[in-house]
Amino acid sequence: MLPPAPHQAPHRPTPEAAPPAAPRTPRGPLARLRPGTGNRRRAARAGLFDPKQLVQSFPDALRKLHPRALVKNPVLFVVAVGAVLTTVSAVLHPAVFTWVISVWLWLTVIFANLAEAVAEGRGKAQAESLRRARTATVARRLRNNWRVGTDLRYAETEAVAATDLQPFDFVLVEAGETIPADGDVVDGVAAVDESAVTGESAPVIRESGGDRSGVTGGTTVLSDRIVVRVTSRSGHSFLDRMIALVEGASRQRTPNEIALHILLAALTIVFILVVVTVQPMADYAGADQSTTVLVALLVTLIPTTIGALLSAIGIAGMDRLVQRNVLAMSGRAVEAAGDVNTLLLDKTGTITLGNREAAAFVPLPGVDELHLADAAQLSSLADETPEGRSVVALAARTYGLREPAEGELSQARWVEFSARTRMSGVDLRWGNGEVSHIRKGAAAQVIDWVQRYGGHVPAEARRFTDSIAASGGTPLLVAVHDPGGPRVLGVIHLKDVVKEGIRERFDELRRMGIRTVMITGDNPLTARAIAREAGVDDYLAEATPEDKLALITREQEGGKLVAMTGDGTNDAPALAQADVGVAMNTGTSAAKEAGNMVDLDSNPTKLIEIVEIGKQLLITRGALTTFSITNDVAKYFAIIPAMFTGAYPGLAALNIMDLHSPTSAITSAIIFNALIIVGLIPLALRGVRYIPTTAHDLLRRNLACYGLGGLVLPFLGIKLIDLVISTVPGLG
Repeated sequence: MLPPAPHQAPHRPTPEAAPPAAPRTPRGPLARLRPGTGNRRRAARAGLFDPKQLVQSFPDALRKLHPRALVKNPVLFVVAVGAVLTTVSAVLHPAVFTWVISVWLWLTVIFANLAEAVAEGRGKAQAESLRRARTATVARRLRNNWRVGTDLRYAETEAVAATDLQPFDFVLVEAGETIPADGDVVDGVAAVDESAVTGESAPVIRESGGDRSGVTGGTTVLSDRIVVRVTSRSGHSFLDRMIALVEGASRQRTPNEIALHILLAALTIVFILVVVTVQPMADYAGADQSTTVLVALLVTLIPTTIGALLSAIGIAGMDRLVQRNVLAMSGRAVEAAGDVNTLLLDKTGTITLGNREAAAFVPLPGVDELHLADAAQLSSLADETPEGRSVVALAARTYGLREPAEGELSQARWVEFSARTRMSGVDLRWGNGEVSHIRKGAAAQVIDWVQRYGGHVPAEARRFTDSIAASGGTPLLVAVHDPGGPRVLGVIHLKDVVKEGIRERFDELRRMGIRTVMITGDNPLTARAIAREAGVDDYLAEATPEDKLALITREQEGGKLVAMTGDGTNDAPALAQADVGVAMNTGTSAAKEAGNMVDLDSNPTKLIEIVEIGKQLLITRGALTTFSITNDVAKYFAIIPAMFTGAYPGLAALNIMDLHSPTSAITSAIIFNALIIVGLIPLALRGVRYIPTTAHDLLRRNLACYGLGGLVLPFLGIKLIDLVISTVPGLG
């Protein structure tokens, strides 16, 4: 039984009771669905590197030998030209040494193409799983006489192919049907299965208005019916763009990647000039060199390793985002994420759990806390918001107060919560004809309600609400109007629950030199308290779209790169202005069009992971560039003594690896140069392990690990290959 209500004297009769009914069940689309279990990734995500991909991608690597493909990479183009020259020389002057060098030069080009082909192959596998979401869908387009808000029962439709839909067409989609195109829900509410796109089997709710109206073509409506306003043309849908991007077909080089290509091209030109001048010098010294030897020298001089892997690193960076259900509209966005200086994060759902929860009942002097809890629970039964449900849960958890069964309060009139009144409650009619009105809601609205009926609000009520707000919480007042008069009973303390571990994540970002700013619509007192608890560097309270845009502009004027998340149309200007704008897939089409990334999971915290992936991309590129440059040193010690020891015996001192002969030394260097590319493909695809630290520490780590490793490993590799090569007739 319920304890006596706070407005009820012990001798007063209770309302007429009815037999207990079954507990209330949820209403709405989800009530008819079984909850699904999350399938976080599809088969395309299995494994970061599968050796079978080398074999499967080999035909693509051969197709990339076309001159039009090779000319895009100056380093590989020079190696290919050198391979042609040595092949011609081998045909005209057959020799084991010349043929072996020619074969391994061709293999060098093929292995370099293989790195890119493997990266693209993984994207094609992911794209294939996305293509399954595209079917020969027939759309039911509403005729032009339909207007938003009209009765769908009398709407006229016509069947058209999904490919014939144009922007601003309206289509009707009912339970069991596939949404034919990207768009926004303009009428109705429905549960939608988005597993074809996100890999998550749990259904999501899409409804007209608000920030959860965006739908994606290829997803399936599970319940009810919705009207979708088409926002994309055929061939330009979200899935079409996603497939093209993960396949690498529309990947454009980023500014840093272009700069590195220019540097590699410049180094290649310089070393071509060096090799061209070597031949006259060698001829003068009486150590004339063959074309094969000169080409081998050039290939070992130019940075072939990073030249071969550069494209694969960029493709793999976008691939890692796709593995985390994030679609980057350009490689530039991924790269910018690695250079971000300022991170703008929404409080709700990112820093806090997203829903404020009732934490305590604070009664006014003279009011029993049990009576306050009972009134708070009764007035929250008609509040279907997460906050309202948490009040009911707190009353049950703290005092064992159960919800009344259906019919138990047969004379009750429930007052549902609305954003306009910002209150919920119940009007109870007792057996003696007396009526009690109970209300719970925002402090200002409840105070106004009490005063409107002639009641007095004690100073303690205002003091308690101010204290809760100052601590970062949200106060809700509970009041009653019965024969005893209108009065406030106490305060419910709603608390934003900061996510576990979020402070440590912000500490990591701070060590990376990234400034974090919390964006919230809360008042400054609440915002300050949450910011202090979460450990963010700064906050923007009572934020409007104009405030967000102004903040981003100020940061960028100071030379900083800014990243932010958003899901609503009002976030679109800020998303477009930010260097990295991550739109939520649940958001509006305007938000997704404005951002340069879309998070299919609609998890605002993902922005932190995106920054880490961007930094991993830059670190991987820098680490392998360092390795490539230092890795050439050992090759010089192998080839230079082999070329000139006959003319200058003193150069034999440079043969510190004690290689068997000039031909075995040159052959070993060329073979190692080709094999190291294959050996580094997994690292290029997986990425160098990222550890949050300063740029100085990252540089020191790269030099110590990849600089020193690139210096030592070739000495060992070339020597081992030489031991094998020296046993081959014609090379020993």
